[in-house]
Amino acid sequence: MSVRLSSHRSFWLGAVLTALLIACALLSFAWTPGSAYEMNMDAALQPPGSRHWLGTDAFGRDVASQILVGARASIAVGLIAVGIGLTAGLALGLLASARRGWTEEIIMRLADFTFAFPALLSAIMLTAVFGAGMVNAIIAIGIFNIPTFARITRASANAIWARDYVTAARACGKSRTAITLQHVLPNIASVLIVQATIQFALAILAEAALSYLGLGTQPPQPSWGRMLSEAQTLMFQAPLLAIWPGLAIALSVLGLNLLGDGLRDLLDPRLARTR
Repeated sequence: MSVRLSSHRSFWLGAVLTALLIACALLSFAWTPGSAYEMNMDAALQPPGSRHWLGTDAFGRDVASQILVGARASIAVGLIAVGIGLTAGLALGLLASARRGWTEEIIMRLADFTFAFPALLSAIMLTAVFGAGMVNAIIAIGIFNIPTFARITRASANAIWARDYVTAARACGKSRTAITLQHVLPNIASVLIVQATIQFALAILAEAALSYLGLGTQPPQPSWGRMLSEAQTLMFQAPLLAIWPGLAIALSVLGLNLLGDGLRDLLDPRLARTR
């Protein structure tokens, strides 16, 4: 394991990019090169320099500071939305696998129904009823994650329920709940960890898309998606305003995807034997 870990380049690249994302969010609580909220029209659309490292936007706000503070929204949405999806999806998937029959059928059909309402559409519906905001975006993305985790949990758990040691445990009189907690859940944990990193990346993309449409993080809180939206009318005048948040989104998603891919290779013994 340690040998494969040290030689897995994509894992380490993903880990570095993910650590950089987290570091930016944490750093923004203690320090930013300028103000991410204060407007100064006299300093609008300044190019990168010693005072404003990445320049300023159309309202004179420091772009580098907005990038740092915007990382908070991306991480917050990703963590909470994935947490919602993982918690509910895990419970439903384990229940479907343990009970089988009509219980499994009902849960899986509900998962199929939820797939018909992607995060963006769900956010639009929630916005129409409750108004735009980060909370509604988190709820929408979290609901969309539930069937994903439920399906993966159920499929992985079904494979564990077919193992001989589970059959032996049932023969010894262990309850389905005990078998689920002692045998099934520990053996599917690695699959869920990998999927969580992938869904985290998708949540960052979804948050950026919702903010771009004005349905996610609301002003004055900086958001990478809204920065892209504000920059689209200035593409020819100040193209860097779109490049910086776009690069931040791309590197964050790339890092999480590489991290998830690396974890899959490292935690799956079947893939390890083929390398």
